Amino acid sequence: MLQIVPELNSGGAEQATIDIAAALAAVGARPLVASAGGRLVSELQANGGIWQPFPAQSKNPLAMLRNQRRLAELIRAEGVSLVHARSRAPAWVAYGVTRRTKTPFVTTFHGAYSGSSTFKLRYNSIMAKGDCVIANSAFTAAHIARLYPFASEHIRIVERGIDLRAFNPGDIDPARVQTLRQAWQIAPGERIVLLAARLAPRKGHKILIEAAQQLLAEGVSDTKFIFAGDEQGHAAYLKELDAAIAKAGLAGFVRRTGHCSDMPAAILAAALVVVPSTEPETFGRVAAEAQAIGTPLVMTDLGAAPEVVLAPPQVPEEERTGWRVPPGDARALSGAMRVALELGATARDALSARARAHVLQRFSVARMQAETLAAYAALLAGQS
Repeated sequence: MLQIVPELNSGGAEQATIDIAAALAAVGARPLVASAGGRLVSELQANGGIWQPFPAQSKNPLAMLRNQRRLAELIRAEGVSLVHARSRAPAWVAYGVTRRTKTPFVTTFHGAYSGSSTFKLRYNSIMAKGDCVIANSAFTAAHIARLYPFASEHIRIVERGIDLRAFNPGDIDPARVQTLRQAWQIAPGERIVLLAARLAPRKGHKILIEAAQQLLAEGVSDTKFIFAGDEQGHAAYLKELDAAIAKAGLAGFVRRTGHCSDMPAAILAAALVVVPSTEPETFGRVAAEAQAIGTPLVMTDLGAAPEVVLAPPQVPEEERTGWRVPPGDARALSGAMRVALELGATARDALSARARAHVLQRFSVARMQAETLAAYAALLAGQS
């Protein structure tokens, strides 16, 4: 089995690649991953995955043509029985090759893939051309069917899973939390509001800056706002963020800390996790991880948010697992954040218990692995 993904640095697609490689290794399959590599290669290999260095990140048309030849050779040399593409450029490479070699082809929509121009829709359409098209939420499945009706009969919903052992608050050594607090220069008694996402405009950092400014104006001064995430080529956006932080007078309150390699400890260290995305999230991995830990969560009400975070009016108040707010509304965001930060111990404990139970029931990595391997098996059985 071969998965192909641009790089192995951070993100939901990359972690899912590792999780599925681990599941394949556990059943005795040979789990190949073609990728340009990155910091997660060692984790992939520790989980039984086999890294095949491959320039899958390239969007250059000539390089993609060369990649087709490379991929065809790899399929032949390794006896690959199925190819699973997790991003658009490598999917374009894999599509033609798998049609020629008659190899089953799987795609996964890890994002909504913005853009409404004819060119963008055609470029994005490759993700709907799999023999099996995996959607990571019901929202994603409906999005695919609406834009690409031809794919409807091939769509299979496999909700994203998280490692509930890693995100078990009882198994996280307090020393790990303290190490992060020290690295982030958080003083004793100060609370953390965490935004854990790559530094990209659609992740809503500027909205959180506005909300933080409002909270401070209301007297909430014992809180630091941590932006934990990679730049990933958005250098201009970093300058915009730094300027916005300075303009809001938040230089001592908002910090960019870069990539965090210990997300369980980071979420446990936080008094509140915020996911203020300005564009639809097709799942919301950090939102699920926060609930697994039991840290209160405020999330933008877009995309798959209602599937991941339960909140009124969708459920009664006593079944709430977090807060959902309108996108781009800094005042609504600050209001929900203040409510979450002011929860008493009993109310917070009850919220945490409901949130963890919700995630345990629905978003385990074991469930995702089993359903993905079942999709592979169904394709391979249909071929025989």
